[in-house]
Amino acid sequence: MGHHRLFGRHRCRTADDRAAGLVVFTIGSALCGAAPSLPLLIAFRVAQGLGGALLFAVSPAIVTGAFPPNERGRALGANAIVVALGTSAGPTIGGVLTEHFTWRWIFYVNVPLGVIGFLATLFLLKEKRARKDVRFDPLGALLLAVGFAALTLGLSFGQEWGWASPLLIGTLALAVVALGLLVAVERRVESPIIDLALLRSRVFVSANISLILNFLALFAVSFLLPFYFEQLRHFSTQEAGLLLTPLPLTIAIVAPISGALADRVGTRWLAAGGLTIACIGLVLLGGLDAHSSVFDIAWRLVVTGAGQALFQSPNNSALMGAAPRGAQGVAAGFLATGRVVGQSASVAIAGAVFAAFGGAAAGSALVQPPSHDHAGASANLAALQRTFESGYHAAFIVCAAIAALGIGAALTRGADSRESGVGSRESGVGSRESGVGSRESGVGSRESGVVSRES
Repeated sequence: MGHHRLFGRHRCRTADDRAAGLVVFTIGSALCGAAPSLPLLIAFRVAQGLGGALLFAVSPAIVTGAFPPNERGRALGANAIVVALGTSAGPTIGGVLTEHFTWRWIFYVNVPLGVIGFLATLFLLKEKRARKDVRFDPLGALLLAVGFAALTLGLSFGQEWGWASPLLIGTLALAVVALGLLVAVERRVESPIIDLALLRSRVFVSANISLILNFLALFAVSFLLPFYFEQLRHFSTQEAGLLLTPLPLTIAIVAPISGALADRVGTRWLAAGGLTIACIGLVLLGGLDAHSSVFDIAWRLVVTGAGQALFQSPNNSALMGAAPRGAQGVAAGFLATGRVVGQSASVAIAGAVFAAFGGAAAGSALVQPPSHDHAGASANLAALQRTFESGYHAAFIVCAAIAALGIGAALTRGADSRESGVGSRESGVGSRESGVGSRESGVGSRESGVVSRES
């Protein structure tokens, strides 16, 4: 449901809207846990995703708006701590629930958390800002939803359908047509759901591209390692979740440091350096085999997490800082959607490479009970392990290559100023007050823009 997140602050501008998102997400989670069939589970997941979109689309905008530009990186780094701690606890808690209860409790556990978040939003989040009504863009919203839904669907099921299947080709063609029409529509409507003028900023475009490539490369870690842990190494689900925690814990430690550094020295070299370290980490993770120790696994995850954290806070700061105050919600929507698109593409690409080299088939065979022929079973086991390792290694090499492309994208943004953390002159848009968004670029000064200055 990442496509909903581009709505940004069109609708979700106050604490009441965040509370509404929590209500939808919590109810959706409860319905997912109680779903009696797969089609209903998918439908309830859509509702859950809509609630999540109402939350995640505005969170970076609220954080950015609450701090001056010279503290933006530090604030986003602090926000990354919360996200990373949740990410570290999630796999472990999910493993415990799955192992000792049922999969339904993965959804039920969100209900009390949602209630706590709802109450905290009502009593703690006091965003008192004037709202200016903006005419909704229904055609743009429809094309955006169809385009990203088709793209995500195609990337998610491409391996299952077959990469040359008519169904996949038709789905991706629909995505291309819908998104192409979206661009044409948004250039003509009075209040576009996406302000295309933001794309005139080199910093904004570069930050978005490097963000997508980052998630495209690094989300494969969370996708592939569970197969490695459970199929090749035969760890339990709970142990697999625990073994993943060094990555998000490292992000929680490093992200606020990198955010504070971005406020002092700018974002360009920190983002590029972080992706370089992450690229090295991916190569190291690809070198794991059937006999690697827990320490070997942990320190490789620490290297990868340090690189991701060094990239994340500065890049998010550059992306949010490249948008004027009135378009912060839309910028946050771009950030959330780029994350979802990158994650979906990462699963599709890593899964396709892993399967093409026989890793998926070998992994399935490795979890089957061994035969009674011990000599033959031993030889077959070694062969299956080599096949699995071949697919696993190839997938991580491809991901490392994608991360290398992200390094180039981060470097193309040009030098940025230490005061704002973004390159106002290099972004090519102009105003000294915001670093972007002059009247000529059509960002932030028009009443028909995405979101008014007051919001």
